[in-house]
Amino acid sequence: MTLENANPNRASVRALIERYASGGPILAFSLAGLSPEHEKARPGPGDWSLAEVAAHLVDSDLVFADRIKRVLAEDDPVLVAFEENAWIAGLNGHDSPVDDAVSLFTANRRWIHRILARRSETDFARAGRHTERGRMTLAELLVYVTNHLDHHLRFVYAKRANLGIAIEPRYTSH
Repeated sequence: MTLENANPNRASVRALIERYASGGPILAFSLAGLSPEHEKARPGPGDWSLAEVAAHLVDSDLVFADRIKRVLAEDDPVLVAFEENAWIAGLNGHDSPVDDAVSLFTANRRWIHRILARRSETDFARAGRHTERGRMTLAELLVYVTNHLDHHLRFVYAKRANLGIAIEPRYTSH
């Protein structure tokens, strides 16, 4: 499902919720077995280390969880943007423990999955106002956050390959 098709029917909403929920185990798989040196290395693509990617993924997932809850609980909430590079630098993402990031990411996905699984189809049309993107429905938020993980997994798998520790990629879309 894409943002252009974010007016989903009941079956596609349920499939998207399950795809979202699969993100925790998939992230755990993608970052398993790393040495401290691998976590801190900066192989391409991109400038971030695997520790920084993990920190970014948990930070952004927590932000999205807040946005999802606001859209469900409040009328037309403001959804504040954040500057990801400033968070990585300012919150010492390079020194973040990958295992802790994966654990928090996985627990957060389980928590939000529980909330989403109990929602009606009409709840996915509820919306908030993103400070940069404008109006975003719950369906659009869910599509975005689910695709966001897959986007960064491509970097994780490529970085692993460049470190000589490649594994067979897994994504939430399949």
